[in-house]
Amino acid sequence: MHNPDLTILVIDENAIRASVIEAGLLAAGHRQITITREVLGVAREIERLAPDVIVISLENPNRDMLESMFQLSRSAKRPIAMFVDRSDDGMISAAVEAGVSAYVVDGLRQERVKPILDMAISRFNAFSRMARELEEARTELENRKLVDRAKGILMRTKGISEDEAYKLLRSTAMKQNRKMAEIAQSLIMAAGLLGD
Repeated sequence: MHNPDLTILVIDENAIRASVIEAGLLAAGHRQITITREVLGVAREIERLAPDVIVISLENPNRDMLESMFQLSRSAKRPIAMFVDRSDDGMISAAVEAGVSAYVVDGLRQERVKPILDMAISRFNAFSRMARELEEARTELENRKLVDRAKGILMRTKGISEDEAYKLLRSTAMKQNRKMAEIAQSLIMAAGLLGD
């Protein structure tokens, strides 16, 4: 899990707290650390730096500030560890929804920084993998629906069996070196144009 080459962006308005996080990261062997105390224009900083991990530390965050940080985490698509001094249940669930990988209330101590960072990265990776698998399953399902519709059109227009319709779609896809779903999509569109 440990990768000293990670680029880490630390966002904290408070220099003392930021130095606690930096000390924890340095102790863990991380060297590529950037600290910014500008919470407001931080989206530009993230674009410029393209960090591997973001650590956000907020002393007494109000709801607006937390909401803007959550917005950031939705768009950043990176592991984010967030330390806050205090929080309520609503904010904790909002953090999870926004994709914050680790949300730590009242737990900023130097020795906790590394394990929390590691946890944020592994949670983020697991979540990304799940999201990717879900997207693949969704695409697979959509493709199957397209093929089924195309088979239905072929069966109706050509008076052939489902098995024959499937074979025809498959052989056309192979001949054209395209996916069956693409052939099915073209057929459905053509049938739509022809008013089938």
